[in-house]
This record gives sequence, C-alpha cells and structure tokens, in this order.
Amino acid sequence: MNMRALGPFQVGAIGLGCMNLCHAYGEPLAAPDAERLLLAALDMGVTHFDTAALYGFGASETLVGRALAPHRSRFTLASKCGMDGVVGEGGVKRRVIDGRPEAIRRTCEEALRRLRTDVIDLYYLHRWDRSVPIEDSVGALAQLVAEGKIRAIGLSEVSAETLRRAHAVHPVAAVQSEYSLWTRNPEIAVLDACRELGTAFVAFSPLGRGFLAGAVPDAAAAEAFVAKDLRRSMPRFQGEHLAANLQWLPALSALAQEAGCTPAQLALAWLLHKAPHILPIPGTGNFAHLEQNTAAASVRLTDDMMARLEALVNRATVSGARYNAATQVEIDTEEFN
Repeated sequence: MNMRALGPFQVGAIGLGCMNLCHAYGEPLAAPDAERLLLAALDMGVTHFDTAALYGFGASETLVGRALAPHRSRFTLASKCGMDGVVGEGGVKRRVIDGRPEAIRRTCEEALRRLRTDVIDLYYLHRWDRSVPIEDSVGALAQLVAEGKIRAIGLSEVSAETLRRAHAVHPVAAVQSEYSLWTRNPEIAVLDACRELGTAFVAFSPLGRGFLAGAVPDAAAAEAFVAKDLRRSMPRFQGEHLAANLQWLPALSALAQEAGCTPAQLALAWLLHKAPHILPIPGTGNFAHLEQNTAAASVRLTDDMMARLEALVNRATVSGARYNAATQVEIDTEEFN
C-alpha cells in the first residue's frame, strides 16, 4: 500500500477505524472474530489502527491490545481520550466529555493497560470540552509526550481556530474529523489549516457510515437498524432525508462500475485524490469489505471522474444534517451557512 505521513509516522494510505468492532453499528463482532479481523488487516498491509476509550467503553482498546500487542513494531497505534463512559443510575454507563488534565492522564493510563503497550503513538483529544480551555487539555497531552507515554498529539472534530490555538501550545500531528463525499465541512477551513501547519487530516466515516458503500439501499434497511445503531438518530438516515439521498445512490454505483471498482472503493479513492495529507480510516466487521477497502489505495481516478462525483454528491444533493441537534452542540467543526 502507498504510504502517507501521519505526523512523524509513515503509514499505509488507508487505515482501519476500530469503532464498529464493538460499538455503534449493528451487533458487535464476537471477540475472536474481531481479533482475527485485526490480524487480517495487519497481514493486508494496514499499518494505522485507530481506536478510542469510548468505543465499547474500553472494549475496542482491549481487542486491539489482545490481538496486536505481539506485533506492536509493525503498526502505528492511535487512540483517543476526553470522551469516555461513567457509571450512572442503575449501573449503566453513559458517555461524558471531560478534557480536564487529570481525566486525560487517567484515561491514558487505562488505555496503556488495555492496549498492552508502553506508549501510544498518536493520542487524540476525542472532543474539545468547552468548559476547559483547549490550551489546558493540550498542555496535559504535551506532558504525556514529555513523559514518553504518547509520541504525538491529535485533535478530533475541531475548527481551524481551535487547531491553531492548540498548535501554539504543542505541535498537533493530526486532526480527525468526518469527511467524505457527503460530509464536506472540512473543506471550509480545517483542511487548509492542516496543510499550512503540516498536520495530517484523518477522515473518519469516509464511507458515509456505510451509505456510500451501498449498505443502506432502501428505507427497509434503515428501519432494520438495531436499537443501539447510531444511525437511528442521524437525520440523513430518516424519512424524507433518506428518501432524497437514495435518489442519487444508483448513479453513484454506476460511476463506480465505470471506474472499475466498488462504490466503497470509489469513495475512498476520491478522498485519497483530494490531497496527500488526507488519510481515510474506514471501519468494518466484514473480511471481504476489509480487503476491498485496502485495495482502494490502488484505484486511480481521472479529473473528469472526480468532477462528476462531486457534481453528483455535494451539499446541494445530500439531504439532512450529519448529527441530531443534541450531538451537534458537542462539535467544534465549522458548519456551512
């Protein structure tokens, strides 16, 4: 696989997002199957694995540690802090955003144990806790760098302004935000800011949470989401918004056929062609999809195909917000007017 810079590291152009091994979409994989998938990804040339304390409230980090710790020298390990779970009423965990230095340190120590490693290569602030100055949170991460517990600092879902404030405290190796054909917000400012600062841009949900890969071909598929599927709360997968988005999906499949690849590969190749500092991290629990996703690094798109893709899927043709109102207030990224 072609290599790209992820801060100080050189990694395969397409990494693996490890959220949906145990969190967010459908039923999680059984642990042995998840571990086999992680090892298969490594054998396919994936060298960038991205997880977080939040994913399964530690379950994803535990899986990654158990499967990949024996091969630690072969890959770059990324995880996240600042958004985790606390035990609420009835013993049920609920998600909290906490960017206090003491919370960041605690989460890092817990992550190191789960990941079975002495150091995390890239450690992100998962969300900016607006009750804590970004300088304080990044200062805590910088102290972890100084102590050798992490090697580089990242931020997730932040604006260009917040990135610049953070970068003034300590170099930010990577920004991770949602970016795909149907979520173009990073094009407002943060992509350019990353390029100017020498910061990598890691694109999560590069397949539109499965929509761009054809995983939701009709309304019935959306209605069949399990109760805990995050997409149940996302406007783009509901009612009139979903109906509108389904209208252009066959044309996207036709463009993929013309390009000689799958729709998922087309969406990933589009990202890779946009700029050399963009690194997509599709997630999957399916071995065949894993193989297809990694092979997308070899897909070549003409300027004409890029233009036709962007004419088909863009702000005007995509219906619905990417998050519901309650989640949107937690996000620092720029929004289109």
